[in-house]
Amino acid sequence: MNQETETHVEQDLLEVRWHGRGGQGVKTAAMLFAETAIEEGKHGQGSPEYGPERMGAPTKGYTRISSRPILSHSSITEPDIVIVLDPTLLENPDVTEGIPNDGILIVNTNKSPAEIRKEIRLGRGKVFTVNGTQIALDTLGKAIPNTVMLGALIRISNVFDLATMEKNIVKKFTKKYNERIADMNVRAIRRAYEEVQSE
Repeated sequence: MNQETETHVEQDLLEVRWHGRGGQGVKTAAMLFAETAIEEGKHGQGSPEYGPERMGAPTKGYTRISSRPILSHSSITEPDIVIVLDPTLLENPDVTEGIPNDGILIVNTNKSPAEIRKEIRLGRGKVFTVNGTQIALDTLGKAIPNTVMLGALIRISNVFDLATMEKNIVKKFTKKYNERIADMNVRAIRRAYEEVQSE
């Protein structure tokens, strides 16, 4: 990961906006990232944007991480990082709206960052891609890329270590599901962390 990206995310408040479709786990991913930051002693906030909650409908989620208490609870209009769980949503200009020139876009796709950049308008922002759906199919047996994309976000944001997320996943998913499901999700996150591509 280059120095410019690391410098970008080492600010006091990191704002992440998630774009996906109903059923892809946008809310879960937004909250898991915030909860894991809290485990490390940071302040975190994760929330969905409620709308027509039907399967396949576009949905948004928001995550804020800071070393200080977070007072804002509004939607994120100028995100530092945007994560797109469904690449068909890139056709909607709302997805990249508000990303600053030094912002970051992470897309779940089998395309390269250069190919994605040709399809969108992002100014000087950085583009990262990872085939989250394929990783999910390989490791989870389902095309649900939400936890997978956490691996890419951890690698790029440098907010906390991969091991911290893995520990949190094991604790939460073992309790909610079982140890096997927890292990599968850890492997998925690890693969995305290793396979995310930059320009």
